[in-house]
Amino acid sequence: MKTIVIGYDGSDAAERALARAADIAQVFSARLVVVSVSDSATVPATSGFGPVAPGGTVPLPKPLSAQEPEELARRQLERARMSLASRKVETDYLVELGDPAERLLEVADQWDADLIVVGSRERGFLERLLGHSVDEAVARRAERDVLLVH
Repeated sequence: MKTIVIGYDGSDAAERALARAADIAQVFSARLVVVSVSDSATVPATSGFGPVAPGGTVPLPKPLSAQEPEELARRQLERARMSLASRKVETDYLVELGDPAERLLEVADQWDADLIVVGSRERGFLERLLGHSVDEAVARRAERDVLLVH
């Protein structure tokens, strides 16, 4: 095993997946490629919506600049870098924009990855009703091994 690609979004599931991928990378002396994908439709937590006061109005959201999704992904990668600071793993960090599953699969192809690692969590009713998650899409479409970390 030479290269492991991991999708990272800063969630608890992603933190567990990052730790597992780093363990595997250390054992095999493999390169770890940490990818943070931000969908340009993602609205950051500071979107401008706030609580509504009694009899008040709801403020309009700030328009998203083209840099905000990329900046969000960079902050997530900085968090991953801090998590891996004590590990002796050769690591690359990539910011990607677009559909997370598509971008992870493309990065895995570009790097000829031996393994893709993604965090997985239990989905609620609405998520199951509306469609597949990133981990399910990657596992379904990948042409290489995928490790889903719960």
